[in-house]
Amino acid sequence: MGLYTDLALEAREMNPELDGVTEEKESFPDITITRIAVTNEYAAEKIGKKMGKYVTLDAPGLIDRPLDLFEELSKKLASELQKVVDGFPNSESILVVGLGNRSVTPDSLGPKVVEKVYVTRHVKQYMPDAFRFPVPSVASAAPGVLGSTGIETFEIVKGMTDRIKPDLVIAIDSLASRRASRISTTVQLSDAGIDPGSGVGNIRRGLNIESLDVPVIAIGVPLVVYASTITQDTISMIADETGLHGDEDKLKELAEKVVSERMDGMIVTPKDIDSIVGDMSGIIADGINMALYRDHYDDVRMLIA
Repeated sequence: MGLYTDLALEAREMNPELDGVTEEKESFPDITITRIAVTNEYAAEKIGKKMGKYVTLDAPGLIDRPLDLFEELSKKLASELQKVVDGFPNSESILVVGLGNRSVTPDSLGPKVVEKVYVTRHVKQYMPDAFRFPVPSVASAAPGVLGSTGIETFEIVKGMTDRIKPDLVIAIDSLASRRASRISTTVQLSDAGIDPGSGVGNIRRGLNIESLDVPVIAIGVPLVVYASTITQDTISMIADETGLHGDEDKLKELAEKVVSERMDGMIVTPKDIDSIVGDMSGIIADGINMALYRDHYDDVRMLIA
């Protein structure tokens, strides 16, 4: 069955022996960090991901929503984001873009994150003495979606970057996973840019250094899976539990027929998606704030929040 994933980690799992992809893992008590680098065009085409670095933070315990793990994941995300930001020679001016449709809950992660990012561009421009310590100029925006604005997301973001000329763009979007267990428990960070709408098969023009002339860091959280993914996972589990691996291919063929006839393109999200998006947007925003303001995070929070 056609399985789709936005996660480089899952694409790697489906191509474990592929040359041109390197992988390293770092484990903590509640979080596992996997760093994948796609180093050549053949590997990029094979796994369907652009050349670049992809960092995945897995925290299965998030399913129970523990507040201490929220904070720990934000700190780990901040640390990984700092490394990516430091890989670019200049990052004094940053534009944070929240992709997606704020009216559709599983697609509202990006707009909700930018609402919580501490912005300083206006303060530095009109009240330069307000900060007695060095901080980057940070702006944020949620450009909406084509169906609401009549304007392609790329066109809006390109207009903003041409106007304010940031050194770096950070784009946040909802993603799709091939494993239901990764919904709301995984964060992906990448320096390869992003294709808005890819998680729901509605791919728009990509936001990357080639299209914007500005480096683009992408941050995403899986919030949906395809019905075909759940069907295959169910069949594999049945085969594992019953030992009927000899019939697994036949069962998958029947399942694929059902999916294609009854559930083609159906996308599934959890019933508590409202609280999940609220929690994850806070985790992502806090990670971004800590990464951008570093030692002055608390000072900026007191002035801006």
